Amino acid sequence: MRSLPSPRLVATDLDGTALRTDGTVSPRTASAFAKVEESGAALVFVTGRPPRWMGEVASVVRHRGLAICANGALIYDLHTERIVESHLITVDVLREVVAQLRANVPDLAFSVEYEAGFAHESDFLLGGLDRGTATVRVDSVTSRPCAKLLVLHRGMVADELQATVHELVGHLVTATHSSRKGLIEMSAQGVTKASALAALAGQHGILAAQAVAFGDMPNDLPMLSWAGTSYAVANAHPDVLAAVDHVTAANDDDGVAQAIEEIYGLR
Repeated sequence: MRSLPSPRLVATDLDGTALRTDGTVSPRTASAFAKVEESGAALVFVTGRPPRWMGEVASVVRHRGLAICANGALIYDLHTERIVESHLITVDVLREVVAQLRANVPDLAFSVEYEAGFAHESDFLLGGLDRGTATVRVDSVTSRPCAKLLVLHRGMVADELQATVHELVGHLVTATHSSRKGLIEMSAQGVTKASALAALAGQHGILAAQAVAFGDMPNDLPMLSWAGTSYAVANAHPDVLAAVDHVTAANDDDGVAQAIEEIYGLR
């Protein structure tokens, strides 16, 4: 197969996109990532994950490069395993957002992602890597700036809850979601995966037209719209499937790797 024009930047979401459902990086995907690096292009992981969840991925890529974490709020150096740039929600905004949501939507539970660490209310349902973390009161949750504010409603689906959150506090924060349950993630106003990726690309003289991006959920939409070439995996949210240039195979079928192989003429 004839290779496509080689990009200068390859950006990919992790969970549901480049990672398999069990959270692992397949050997095929690891090999594809290595091909990107060998080509001289920048490989950037752009994820809702916090830095504390990046250990396994950092190991797979031999601790090279940068990761855009917490939907653009934190830039994480995979080599030094340190945060090198932060865009935080201020305390005043955090308190107002929580107050507005509490006053208008019953049965909400909150958690916060700090630059280092995580805190949650007692009724915030934890899953996966966050089980066993310390529970804090609301006044503690809103006591200092955070990278990401999360709100959970067990009786609402994500699309419905996001519309409500946007209507109530969209002038204060940027809200999105990356799961199919009623869990919304909020960043500082204007902070998205795209804003962070565009800034990083600009620092290296890379244009949007020279970038390829992969994603699966609504929090990927700004990044996919920014990139010159966009891909969704087959298991993506319907809004994502409708927005991209190409659809590759599902995450469990190494869709990102398949697309990278096609881009570089390996299939």
